Amino acid sequence: MSLEFLWYIPNQVTPGHRGEPVTADHNSLETLRTQAQTLEKYGWKGALIGTGWGRPDTLTVATALAAATTSFEPLIAIRPGYWRPANFASAAATLDHLSGGRVRVNIVSGKDNLGAYGETEGDQADRYARTKEFLQLVRKLWTEENVTYRGEYYQVTDSTVAPRIIRRAGRPHPKLYFGGASEAAERVAATEADVQLFWGEPLEGVRERIERLRALSTQLGRAHAPLEFGLRVTTFVRDTTEQAWADAEAKVAEMADNQGAPPQNPHRQTAVGQQRLLDLAARGEVLDDNLYTAPGRFGGGGAGTTWLVGSPEDVAKSLRKYRDLGITHFVLSDTPYLREIERQGNQLLPLLGE
Repeated sequence: MSLEFLWYIPNQVTPGHRGEPVTADHNSLETLRTQAQTLEKYGWKGALIGTGWGRPDTLTVATALAAATTSFEPLIAIRPGYWRPANFASAAATLDHLSGGRVRVNIVSGKDNLGAYGETEGDQADRYARTKEFLQLVRKLWTEENVTYRGEYYQVTDSTVAPRIIRRAGRPHPKLYFGGASEAAERVAATEADVQLFWGEPLEGVRERIERLRALSTQLGRAHAPLEFGLRVTTFVRDTTEQAWADAEAKVAEMADNQGAPPQNPHRQTAVGQQRLLDLAARGEVLDDNLYTAPGRFGGGGAGTTWLVGSPEDVAKSLRKYRDLGITHFVLSDTPYLREIERQGNQLLPLLGE
């Protein structure tokens, strides 16, 4: 299996994301460009760019970073509703053309402030039904011409995206990543996504979900290439095991002292996948060999809820165990972002070379 390692660019208006130093230029073009260029230098494939209403537009940021790099591949997180599928398919195809085929897309269906950009929230079933149509239509527009589509949420007539997506080896179009742990989300992933992203759950939970999604793909008649799997997790790496755990515990203690700050995404607390992570703390502070659950008790959210903690060898060993389950796409991060891009690029990635 060919493994791919990406990083994370938080794309925040508010500084201080997950312990990042608070600076006035934290989301300036210079800062983000430096991160992207450093990712190239240290062997990372690219980076996930976070999304949400009230944050910089991800496609705009991705375009700026693609223009400043030569191999960096932005994994552009976007939300149906914020984008209509034909508009997005056209914009992404243009960036894919200009960047030489470097676009990846992460579809996010979790709750957001949809009313702020003219959409209605809907219940979970509505959100995932709309996402399914969004994925179907974007893929059609990238691979077919003169598309006519009549869905419940989206319709187009004789639509052709230009410039056309160029088919590349093993890549008929930009990969479509997707997350979500609810039953509705898994049915969408099993039939329409290219890569299902998991957060940092214990190995047994990931194994069960991979088996279920593969079975669902067969049951629901998946028409695309087999579903691939990815892991989005915080990797807390230090030179030694002892130093990693000392620093991780100190950071969690600081989080506990500062608890009470409003969550960066209040909607996330109701997500099934987020609740699965928060529930892990009841099973123990450390699961498997080194999956640290304490951050979730003191404000860690999303990929910051659980951390893989240890020396480069410890963390590489854990990531190889996820690989053995079928994970081939890894989206890692820790803060400060630039320091950890370099540290983990130097110490961790060489241990994971295939």
